[in-house]
Amino acid sequence: MADRMRLDKWLWAARFYKTRSLAAQEIGKGRVMVNDQPAKPARDIAVGDRITVRKEDPAMQVNVQALSAVRGPAPVARQLYEETPESLAARERAAEMRRLAPEPAQSITAGRPTKRDRRLIGQIRGK
Repeated sequence: MADRMRLDKWLWAARFYKTRSLAAQEIGKGRVMVNDQPAKPARDIAVGDRITVRKEDPAMQVNVQALSAVRGPAPVARQLYEETPESLAARERAAEMRRLAPEPAQSITAGRPTKRDRRLIGQIRGK
């Protein structure tokens, strides 16, 4: 096993992205940072590096635990990294806030017009 590998390949093997090209696109957009610095897809990473992935809000910060050039099943891929406690706490807080947030559809009292309502609207408009 090599001691360094490409960032896009590792993100694909760790199942952060479905394809290497998608991982490379996201890295190019600046959504992936290595050790708090912008990275390129060909950047070499090693065990111990901290990677920040902004797929959803808040960003996920992980420490690289192992390197793998093959994409395996999810439980094996989960062993390639360890999420930092701060990142885990931030994601749990965000999930709790989403859970406690009011349902947007509750502010709509009337909803869509019924068939009868549409006929009345048509009569009023002269159709």
